[in-house]
Amino acid sequence: MSHTDVDVLIIGAGLSGIGAAWHLQDKCPGKTYAILERREAIGGTWDLFRYPGIRSDSDMHTLGYSFKPWTDAKAIADGPSIREYVRETAEEAGIDRHIRFSHTMTRAEWKSDDAAWHVTATRSDTGEEVTVTCNMLLMCAGYYSYREGHKPEFPGEADFRGRIVHPQLWPEDLDYKDQKVVVIGSGATAMTLVPAMADEAGHVTMLQRTPTYVVARPDQDVIANNLRRVLPDSWAYDITRAKNVGFQSFFYKQTRKKPEKAKERLLGMAKEALGEDMVETHFTPPYNPWDQRLCLIPNGDLYEAINNGSASVVTDHIARFTETGIKLESGEHLEADVIITATGLKLVVLGEADFVVDGEAVDFSQTFTYLGMGYSGVPNLISTFGYINASWTLRADLVAEYACRMINHMDETGMRQATPKLREEDRDMPARDCIEGFPAGYMQRAMPLMPRQGDRVPWINPQDYKREKKLFRSRDLDDGVMVFSNPGAGASGQDEERAAPDAVAAE
Repeated sequence: MSHTDVDVLIIGAGLSGIGAAWHLQDKCPGKTYAILERREAIGGTWDLFRYPGIRSDSDMHTLGYSFKPWTDAKAIADGPSIREYVRETAEEAGIDRHIRFSHTMTRAEWKSDDAAWHVTATRSDTGEEVTVTCNMLLMCAGYYSYREGHKPEFPGEADFRGRIVHPQLWPEDLDYKDQKVVVIGSGATAMTLVPAMADEAGHVTMLQRTPTYVVARPDQDVIANNLRRVLPDSWAYDITRAKNVGFQSFFYKQTRKKPEKAKERLLGMAKEALGEDMVETHFTPPYNPWDQRLCLIPNGDLYEAINNGSASVVTDHIARFTETGIKLESGEHLEADVIITATGLKLVVLGEADFVVDGEAVDFSQTFTYLGMGYSGVPNLISTFGYINASWTLRADLVAEYACRMINHMDETGMRQATPKLREEDRDMPARDCIEGFPAGYMQRAMPLMPRQGDRVPWINPQDYKREKKLFRSRDLDDGVMVFSNPGAGASGQDEERAAPDAVAAE
């Protein structure tokens, strides 16, 4: 086998990357690996975002790792607590010693001659360009740009005399005490910011174009906390995790099967907290539940801020920014000292890096997704993309387990290359969006950049935990689509390609 710097290279030291490293150490103990992290710290999203109130909108019994119990009393955790959980995981397992910080991956080139990815990264601390070679590349860089968030251009922005801030680039020196604040947006970030800033600000207004479904629930899981008193942490965690996964799956499927009933229930709970008029005007979306992600508010904190008068909601469209605030299409003017543009993320494919396979540039939008983690015609590459309808880490764990199965299978068969390839009967598949039934703007903006989805296994992205748990853990790796080839030295007795006879080279 040709020399590589490491057997496996992981991109990203956030929730997904640290989890992938743990599984690799556990299931492929003989493999060498490194993690390239563009920033100077562990944590990914949970280290990058520093806006007031930053927290998860998933419970930590499902957002946490399968192998490390979450033991804090709060199930809906704040950003610093999650960041510490990820950092602690890395330190306990010795993963932190494998991380190369300040390394931004810019290019990855696969060369079949040496069965290796040649990954180019720029070091932000020294400015130098370095190359790391590996046999298997695990992309755990998240799904959005770390450089900038999504920010529409608003007419008149230059006229505004106050500060305009995007939550992704929160300035440490922002003083909003006793200030009039307008938060543009109605997603999870906006609904976190409004109550968090309302305590100090003079007043906070959430300005939204379209209402979002909101669910209030306690930030503590009483059952989990009681179980930990009588059972070992790992048992209590596993039971709570199974309970919450089951409930999430049941609720999601009910919203799909009986949307009107789910809508009535969700709006009914909101009306109990805010009253009918407020909910009909500002909290009744024009779409069905889970057509877009629901917003979770712990302990009803947003409702409390609205009811005590420290926050308010306006549903309207922006005409333009003015010197002193925002003029709305209705003619109303919102006075503001600070405007927060909680307008979403800018989705990207595979960390904004360039990919090349044997001299040919890869256009991922022209590939088909292999089980939502691989790409037709691209060897030895597995990427982590979590669930849009459940906790991200549930899927990240499954993808990492699958990657380890594949690595071990290649060792057992003496092959150095694993490439998902379209069979002849796959070539007339309808090309569908990689993620369907989720019309959120940030997702739809990215669909043209993402791989396509077919209409048959394995060219699908189910986004279904129960189904994928079975698919990823028990599916035969030699499935007639994943072609194992490129034997290493000493593997002369192996077949040149291990796949069904109708497997053909990818475009």
